Amino acid sequence: MNDLLAWAVLAGAGFGAGVLNAMAGGGTFLTFPALVWAGVPPIPANATSALAVCPGYFGSVAGFRRELAATPGAVLQREMLVSAAGGVIGALLLLVTPARVFAGIVPWLLLLATVLFALGPRLARRSAGAGGSLARWRLPGLLLVTTYGGYFNGGVGILLLALYLVAGESRLNTANALKNLNSAVLSVLSVAAFALGGLIAWAPALLMAVFATLGGFAGARLARRLPTAWVRAIVIAVGLVMSAVFFARA
Repeated sequence: MNDLLAWAVLAGAGFGAGVLNAMAGGGTFLTFPALVWAGVPPIPANATSALAVCPGYFGSVAGFRRELAATPGAVLQREMLVSAAGGVIGALLLLVTPARVFAGIVPWLLLLATVLFALGPRLARRSAGAGGSLARWRLPGLLLVTTYGGYFNGGVGILLLALYLVAGESRLNTANALKNLNSAVLSVLSVAAFALGGLIAWAPALLMAVFATLGGFAGARLARRLPTAWVRAIVIAVGLVMSAVFFARA
């Protein structure tokens, strides 16, 4: 890939993904299409995208360190272990999925993630009205979502935010902090599996990773300043646009 424009698009997508992931999730809606546009096949593009956005999670985790420090250590450790297991399971599933099958389900995965995020607050209110009864599904739900994240990183942050809202977490910044931490854990494990499987396009991945890290730190700072409704609207819009694009390509 010698085209200067392609490198510029990949760098911009990486930075934008880091910002989106720190704010509310959905960064892979930028990195995955950019890689496919640059000529990387869908399954390697998915694996490369996972590596590209992974460092951005650490930048955003640092940006939300106050919220994580206020969360009990036992909760963090338990959820990190579950996320690690989910990341490995999802990555192994991707390694055995035929390329044609994966390309066919990508638009549906993107749309599902966006719809769940859009319905998150309403589901959370119903959960609270039921006495927080859905809180007991937090860990099983986390395993399911992180398995999805290990398989297809697109929208995993959106799903994690939706999960925490449904499970009764009313503070968006705390939900964001937990989402970023668990996204980082599952990404590290799934990326390791992808690397061992030879699926990563290393040059684009490293370029995008640098810019995703910068974007992750910037996004964590920005998330505290923007109204919650704006953050949600941005993520939903990005998710719908990218879903439409991939349905059109299917």
